[in-house]
Parts: sequence; C-alpha cells; structure tokens
Amino acid sequence: MITIRHERSADIPAREALLDQAFGGKRRRKTSERLRDGRLPADGLSLAAIDGKRVVGTARLWNIVCASGEAALLLGPVAVVADCRNRGIGAALVRHAVAQAGRLGHGAVILVGDEPYYSRFGFSATKTGSLRLPGPFERHRLLALELVPGALDHARGMVSASGKSAQKPQKRAA
Repeated sequence: MITIRHERSADIPAREALLDQAFGGKRRRKTSERLRDGRLPADGLSLAAIDGKRVVGTARLWNIVCASGEAALLLGPVAVVADCRNRGIGAALVRHAVAQAGRLGHGAVILVGDEPYYSRFGFSATKTGSLRLPGPFERHRLLALELVPGALDHARGMVSASGKSAQKPQKRAA
C-alpha cells in the first residue's frame, strides 16, 4: 500500500536517486531548476510516496513570484520509480500536493509539463501567456492552476524564485 506523507530528511538520498533515475543528468540543466536552485521547498510542501519503507515517488512545490507581484508555487519535479509507474502514484502525488497547497492558503500553482497529463488536475496554459521563465522553455508546456479564482488574472513578466534560501548563514567573526 502506498502512503503519501511529508518528506523526511532520511528520504533525501532515495529522492535524489529517484530523480537521477527519472530525469538523468539533464535534470539540473532544466529551466525550472533555476527557480529551485539554492532554495528550500515551500513549507509543508515536500511530499514522498512510500511503499513499506521505500520511497517510490516525490513531489515538491517551491515559492515563486511573477514580475507583476503575484505569488504562486512551482510544482516539480514529480517522479515515480520505474517499477511503480502506471499505478496512479504520480497522479496521487499531484492531487495531494495541490490539495495541501490550497489548505495552506496558496493562490496558484505553475508548472512546466505536458498539458494532456496535467489538464486532468485543472492545469492549463490559459493564464500563462504573459509569463516568462529564466531560461528556455516551450511556451505550450507552461501551465497553471488557480487555487483561488483570479489569482493569476494580472500575472505578467519574469517568474522568479521567492522561497527561503537553502544556504546556511555564515558565522560572523567575533
């Protein structure tokens, strides 16, 4: 039986191995990674799918902001280990992530992905036409889901990271 829960620090090595398996060496060169690099995921929005004691899936959301000031979340990466795919785990992770984001009061979720897959969760390119990402991306793959109606009505410009820094503070010399 699969359980979805908040990610724990002990899950990190398995999560990283899973992401390497799912996306290969190119995963760190993706445009979305520029919005995650050096940042912590949004509070309460790092999820792990667990089968027994094994991490079989991951989904995380990241704080972002549009140049016009609208705050949102970036979903991704979402991945499932190869031998557990086509069992609905990825879909369960997306549903859980979106529901949790809504419970926490976030207004919208943006992602770069395949509309035929993500449209079943309500994502579309309807409100992303005026948004840009910090690097190359396929415009038709930039999708959004409003958790609060109208949250992206005036969203424009470059999307930037806005979450907490993953860098540890430097100790100051006495």
